[in-house]
Amino acid sequence: MIKVKNLTKCYGEFTAVKNISFDVDRGHIYGLLGANGAGKSTTMNMLTGCLAPTDGSIVIGGHDLALAPEKAKALIGYLPEIPPLYTDMTPREYLTFVASARRVKRENIPSHVEEIMSRTKVSGVSDKLIQSLSKGYRQRVGIAQAIIGDPEIIILDEPTAGLDPRQIIEIRELISELGKDHTVIISSHILTEIEEICDRIIIISSGELIACDTIENLHKKYVGPDLLSVSVKANPKQAVEILKRVGRLGKISLSEEDGGICEISIESPKDRDIREELFFAFSEAKRPIIAMTKKEASLEDLFLKATDSEAAEYPDEEENKEERSSLPSLKDFLSASSRKSVRDDDSNTDSDDDDDYKPLFGRK
Repeated sequence: MIKVKNLTKCYGEFTAVKNISFDVDRGHIYGLLGANGAGKSTTMNMLTGCLAPTDGSIVIGGHDLALAPEKAKALIGYLPEIPPLYTDMTPREYLTFVASARRVKRENIPSHVEEIMSRTKVSGVSDKLIQSLSKGYRQRVGIAQAIIGDPEIIILDEPTAGLDPRQIIEIRELISELGKDHTVIISSHILTEIEEICDRIIIISSGELIACDTIENLHKKYVGPDLLSVSVKANPKQAVEILKRVGRLGKISLSEEDGGICEISIESPKDRDIREELFFAFSEAKRPIIAMTKKEASLEDLFLKATDSEAAEYPDEEENKEERSSLPSLKDFLSASSRKSVRDDDSNTDSDDDDDYKPLFGRK
């Protein structure tokens, strides 16, 4: 669905994204992880065409983003970290405007907007001014504008930032629902959130790609097997003899505690659950198990090991601010695309000029 090759972005002498390459397959929810300043938002801005790369290529649905920007961008719905809302409009007015900008057929706009508002659960506030809405509802309206026109790819940058726990749960459920029909890329600092709703992970550290794979494969690569902790009333020698009856196990470590309790740590095989076997083995030997706990490595463990917990060096904040201020907002794209005349689909979209900012929306 998306093919990124040798993507690089430089701000003067500072390289924010360094020669990264990865593929995004259709029908998955990808979590984009990285520390502050690692290059996540820069990568997202390049994927959506809001920022021109210094080098490299992005192909979306078979369309090169640099050579056929309208066709490529027509496949994308984007929610930046700050939702691009016109607060003096109502959600209905705003989404109607976005639908027009995305070139949804005029006769289909009212029903399409109603469908999107129902899907994102903003129908109840559809005729209130956006400026009067809570942050949670504003975020929902922001997601609604991203899925207007039913794009194949939805890219969400920190969609739950600043929300309360209930709102976070609601947005997670919405994103999971969207993942059934769309390819989704989501950036978040909340690792439990990524682990809950994503099935594939992209990790960027200091502007470099560290990993792009399933969570299961990344666990195997960076974290290793799960650990099973067992407290049993036996001495280490007795425990070892009993464990031999269980069969194939991973690495085992034992320690004797006060009260005749043996603490056992076992690397649990990935292909079978050994807890039942352990229970019956110790039960038959009349050595009671006091406690048994399976400790599964978290996404936090995976992330820390993958990035080696190293802090990256980032450019001066004022320099960042100057670079960001030179970028157009999504509002600019919406306004520009709504005024732009429709090009013939068969016309040549190649361009020799250096216009980085093509209209965001293509023909529906």
